[in-house]
Amino acid sequence: MPNPGRTLTLDDQLCFSLYGASLAINRAYKPLLDALEITYPQYLVLSALWEVDGQSVGAIAERLGLDSSNVTPLIKRMEAAGLLSRERNPADERQVVVSLTDQGRDMQARSACLGQTLFASAGLGVDKLVQLNKDVQTFRDSVARFVAARPQH
Repeated sequence: MPNPGRTLTLDDQLCFSLYGASLAINRAYKPLLDALEITYPQYLVLSALWEVDGQSVGAIAERLGLDSSNVTPLIKRMEAAGLLSRERNPADERQVVVSLTDQGRDMQARSACLGQTLFASAGLGVDKLVQLNKDVQTFRDSVARFVAARPQH
């Protein structure tokens, strides 16, 4: 536990380390994503659909921890690029269902280089990276629960 009388440096702050790690990952991914002609947020949408194809915009947004209003324009651009298709749910016209096209499905194999690059650049064993990922997820979920339980003003 940090000394309460001591001012934390940036390197002492977990939030700064996570921020820096995120920036480093984005820099490692950027040339690969540029070659695939997609952005990182588009890669995340594709990843959600590779897990479960045919999801509503709301379900994709929830999976990514974003608002639907942020995901909708992204999905429209991806549809224009031929990666996705959108159609109204016949059971509920308010809901838009997003599905992968053949091009979107093919992108999964083409984007495998992203994970390989991250593993290679980390210089850590697979077991250590898997545990790190679990630890970060646990931390993320704990902070999310804390924020959700906090009274809103």
